[in-house]
Amino acid sequence: MPIDFEPHRSHLRGVAYRMLGSMTEAEDAVQETWLRLSRSADPAITSMGAWLTTVVGRVCIDLLRARQARRETYVGTWLPEPVVTADDADGPDEQAILSDFVGMAMLVVLETLSPPERLAFVLHDMFGLPFDEIAPILDRTPTAARQLASRARRRVRGAPTTPDPDLSRQRTVVAAFLAAARAGDFEALIEVLHPDVVFRADTGGRPLAPALVSGADAVARHAAEHGPRFATLCRPALVNGAAGIIARAPAGVIAVAGLTVIDDHVAAIDIILDPEKLAVLAIDPDA
Repeated sequence: MPIDFEPHRSHLRGVAYRMLGSMTEAEDAVQETWLRLSRSADPAITSMGAWLTTVVGRVCIDLLRARQARRETYVGTWLPEPVVTADDADGPDEQAILSDFVGMAMLVVLETLSPPERLAFVLHDMFGLPFDEIAPILDRTPTAARQLASRARRRVRGAPTTPDPDLSRQRTVVAAFLAAARAGDFEALIEVLHPDVVFRADTGGRPLAPALVSGADAVARHAAEHGPRFATLCRPALVNGAAGIIARAPAGVIAVAGLTVIDDHVAAIDIILDPEKLAVLAIDPDA
């Protein structure tokens, strides 16, 4: 392994996950980046970090474009692949936990961007790269790269993507949601849901849940109807660093839900029910 690669692995994985919304694909992108470095004999590489970021960015764009063609045949809603860990109230500093991850709601919005918009936004707004370094990756001018990021930024700002920073408060709101769902309590659900809450379900094409439900009334009715049976299987977990839910049956994990808590209300529920996607998730056994 090239001696200069390993210190950059974490950064490259972070870029790739935000670009692809899949840790599995992110690892593939990092591996491809390493392979390209191992085959390169270019003595002109003066900045290893910049060179590797350029390569992983181009690999991710290629993967996104290939995936767009496959996505046309996907039945229902496609959601990003979450990162799930145990929700330990006595664990590391909560702000550090949140800062290390990008939330599910943000990943969902990133999926609506074109590959160039996503790259420009991720590299500039999330990793602070200047546009003169981003432009060559996209084969655009710095001005064009800036415009791509600006369009992406408007899309992101128009959606509820930033959860409340207090993780303990997030836990309280998620616990209230679970309690109301278990009881089938419509009024309590209305209290905890944001008026414009969005429920999205990735079922892998199976008729397990509606792909999209919008508004507190509709989401509360859905949760009140199915919660008494489903919510009894649920327990708290950290989903992409924020308070979420994992559901286990005797056969194993049957669902993972990321909840976006904004202003002490649940603003988005993104639930993975696709067994194939759940099977590849790196889920902490204590979660």
